[in-house]
Amino acid sequence: MRKNLNLGSFASQKNLHTKRKSVAGLVLLSLALTATATTYISNWSWDLPDFFPDPSIPAGNPMTSAKVELGRHLFYEQQLSGNGTQSCASCHDQSRAFTDAKKVSIGSTGESHSRNAQGLANAVYHPTLTWANPALVTLEKQMEVPLFGTDPVEMGVNDSNKTEILKRLESQSLYQTLFAQAYPAVEAPIKWEYIVQAIAAFERTLISGNSRYDQHLAGKAELSASQVRGMDLFFGEKAECFHCHGSFNFNDQTIHAKSRLVETPFHNTGLYNIGGTGQFPEPNRGVFELTHKNEDMGAFRAPSLRNVEVTGPYMHDGSISTLEDVLDFYAAGGRLIAEGPHAGDGRFNSNKNDFINQIDLNEQERKDIVEFLKTLTDAEFLKNPKYSNPFIKISVSKIYQ
Repeated sequence: MRKNLNLGSFASQKNLHTKRKSVAGLVLLSLALTATATTYISNWSWDLPDFFPDPSIPAGNPMTSAKVELGRHLFYEQQLSGNGTQSCASCHDQSRAFTDAKKVSIGSTGESHSRNAQGLANAVYHPTLTWANPALVTLEKQMEVPLFGTDPVEMGVNDSNKTEILKRLESQSLYQTLFAQAYPAVEAPIKWEYIVQAIAAFERTLISGNSRYDQHLAGKAELSASQVRGMDLFFGEKAECFHCHGSFNFNDQTIHAKSRLVETPFHNTGLYNIGGTGQFPEPNRGVFELTHKNEDMGAFRAPSLRNVEVTGPYMHDGSISTLEDVLDFYAAGGRLIAEGPHAGDGRFNSNKNDFINQIDLNEQERKDIVEFLKTLTDAEFLKNPKYSNPFIKISVSKIYQ
């Protein structure tokens, strides 16, 4: 466990966090989920920053070192895709905080996804797991989407190749050993159920909490004057960034072992307002795609801002290239698209979140906020060998250069 937390600094941050106003209803966690959640299971223990809460782990998929190591191999295994060309890591690159630097991701068959790849850092704390599906609440169920989804095709696993893919794994002594170690009580463990469990277990270990900002909270690093000013603006009422990005994970959806009531808001930020109708481009219209309720048009989850310096391009569709442009968009209170098929003034979208308003920031203040956001980059996380591709051998000395 990391020690020497600067409690004074963290207390100030917590005070700012508690000022965040609710922008969505509270979702009551089922008693079954709460009753089965646990933290330290089997031979696994968490190495968490002192101000991170204990994660909530489903009883049906307890954490073990062997399972996590199997999941790490499967996460980077191209043979897990239908045509043997793509792995989970193809769209979730560690060096980019497990995003892919593309506007939208490309599946194994070359088909474009409609959305930008989200980062996986601290996914264990996310109560919902995609840009716009409030019902997808476990990493196990989420893993089924890229594996088995057909619209769009990502990994391209289907009924015609499921058995073949399992045979690919069964033919390798490496996987015979890893599966046996992870599931010693199962006679024939190379099954899709256990593949999904193992990858989810690995994803739960992707903890990022050692950025310069975190080191500052722990009294181990100083921020520059510009970064401090940016932090004050971020957590203050002038820029109001903290309303949607004010938790320890810099988002507004978190769950942990002691959670009872969890907020799961989704927001329309005024990114589009096609023809002044409030519409977003099809088929990328947020929660509306599931509910078909007008108030859900353009509603997307606020992503964590941890490592945001390396996760561009930004927004659900990758339509904003730089942090500076993102800040300009929010300062304007929405986006004006002057021409083309998506023309419209997002500042006047009737479904836009109330916190998205024009912010009077001068040039220096904008630079200060961006400088603060860059303090959220966790360089250790981006190079940590525990999360790296096990099929590429790199000396430890090179990893930390």
